[in-house]
Amino acid sequence: MNQPQPPLTPAQVTAFADLAARLTGAVGTVVLGKPEVVRLGLICLFAQGHVLLEDVPGVGKTTLARAMASAVQGQWRRVQFTPDLLPSDVTGVTIFNQASRGFEFHPGPIFANIVIADEINRASPKTQSALLEVMEERTVTVDGVRHAVPRPFLVVATQNPVEMDGTYRLPEAQLDRFLMKLSVGYPSELVEIEVLRGANIRSPEAIEPICSTDTVAEAIRLAQRVHTADPLYAYAVRLAAATRDHKHVRVGVSPRGVIALTRAAAAYALTEGRGFVLPEDFKALVEPVFAHRILLTPDAQLRGVTAAEVLQDAIESVPVPLPGQADSRSR
Repeated sequence: MNQPQPPLTPAQVTAFADLAARLTGAVGTVVLGKPEVVRLGLICLFAQGHVLLEDVPGVGKTTLARAMASAVQGQWRRVQFTPDLLPSDVTGVTIFNQASRGFEFHPGPIFANIVIADEINRASPKTQSALLEVMEERTVTVDGVRHAVPRPFLVVATQNPVEMDGTYRLPEAQLDRFLMKLSVGYPSELVEIEVLRGANIRSPEAIEPICSTDTVAEAIRLAQRVHTADPLYAYAVRLAAATRDHKHVRVGVSPRGVIALTRAAAAYALTEGRGFVLPEDFKALVEPVFAHRILLTPDAQLRGVTAAEVLQDAIESVPVPLPGQADSRSR
């Protein structure tokens, strides 16, 4: 049996919150005016998840991933997904070496700390599926041999909601493997004016590293020790169940989605300077974690119902656990 882990000390919680704030600030010097998007991207990293960025071209999706890699001194690779991209172009290939008279594995771009899968919906389903194993298990199997990818490991996939000709819609099985789906959005008027003036424009590689990947690995371990009271686990399950029973939903949030929400909430709590989860953490994360896991009915789509509206209904219909129901560490 797994031994229960000791609770986090105030010093550990403070150190994590300080690290998250410094990383957010560093990445924010490149991704201007989007501190919440940056913060959620880092939470995906700390929660060992992956992020799907869906937005129009030119708003900084790739820049965000490159800036995160620079801030943590991580190795990053970018894969431009196209219709003729093969699975081996992503995972790597085994080649016969004439000199050694043996087969050698040549790793693909997936072997990095942060992998940018640019315009993932332009590749064929066969190539998209090459990411399924590595996103879930952090290993790649080539010719029957498993190869581990570096840790920490984060896939940042991008796709455009426009120019859908020649694209392949991501299947639900792959969407479910992304911890969050985020939108960078257009910058504010003031930020866009700064960009036009040339002020505060920096390359992601110019970011001074805030920490090492070893420090990120330790932060990930701390996030796994955040305390979540049993009533809050039940609260997360009931939020997901509310989506499954909703009249406008054809397929609700899966159990994997509930696990994703609780993991993200643990990292979110630490960024808030707490070693325990509150219901407000779930409420803050339910849309980026749950929205892409919901399939609406055709009638709801015709009526213009959105996943965000369904999730708001779920939040309003599920009672919040009372403070007395949680144990003393979460009061």
